[in-house]
Amino acid sequence: MSPSIVAIGLFVYGLIFWNTKVAVSGKHDQVSPSGFDKGKNFVKVWDIPTWPTAVRHALIFTAVFVIGALILGFFLAFLMEKGLKGESGFRVVFLFPMAISFIASGVVWRWLMNPAPAERAVGLNQLFDKIGLSGLSNDWWQNERWGMAAMALPAMWQMSGYVMALYLAGFRGVSEDLREAARVDGASEFQVYRHVVLPQLRPVTLSALIILGHISLKVFDLIMAIAGPQVITYVPAVAMFQQVFERGDPANGATMATYLLVAVAVLVVPYLVWSVRTERKS
Repeated sequence: MSPSIVAIGLFVYGLIFWNTKVAVSGKHDQVSPSGFDKGKNFVKVWDIPTWPTAVRHALIFTAVFVIGALILGFFLAFLMEKGLKGESGFRVVFLFPMAISFIASGVVWRWLMNPAPAERAVGLNQLFDKIGLSGLSNDWWQNERWGMAAMALPAMWQMSGYVMALYLAGFRGVSEDLREAARVDGASEFQVYRHVVLPQLRPVTLSALIILGHISLKVFDLIMAIAGPQVITYVPAVAMFQQVFERGDPANGATMATYLLVAVAVLVVPYLVWSVRTERKS
């Protein structure tokens, strides 16, 4: 295990330490001194006009993506659990998008969500026009108000199969004896799911929530593949990339990265503590 421990210590915790060191420095260009700035960067970064917008976009994306993927994944798992014909084939189809990178799926969804009007429509807008539902055509990710909600659709499509697999394993893990005992006591099928099955799926829901949440907070490649670094789809990871590699400001970029790290830690650390305590009790 020693090589793995060394690699994790160097490339994970070592780089976290280095990023934090840059974040609390005054190194805003390649020539300025990198002395300690007493954490002023964490306040000043909010004065960057696009940073609050990036945070708001990330929250919208996270809410739509996480809730949508959980609902869609649960529904697909429910269909599988009820004995859908051709279950094995459907499982492969639903899980296949997860094997595709966000870059590849972003390229495809950039075409599907092309915001061109009816006369130049392609992708979904063209489909809606052909089947007489042109009223559903819209400007997708270019919408100033709900563009980030549309941006979450490709992520939902890609990760819902993974959520389905988690929920399906949870469904199959519920003892059939418990279900039969509830039915013998007069419970309807709805009551069996509500009072017997769903309570035992809470750990699965929590795990899926943590995984989807941390993916959504640091999303970068999907945004860049579909829209590029535009203000209308600005998220913290894109802002960090621009600060470091386009504007040459390592301190601000590292500060944004630290905020992302804290946001992910808020989700992951309580889950890890809960998991350790659960294992000790069992």
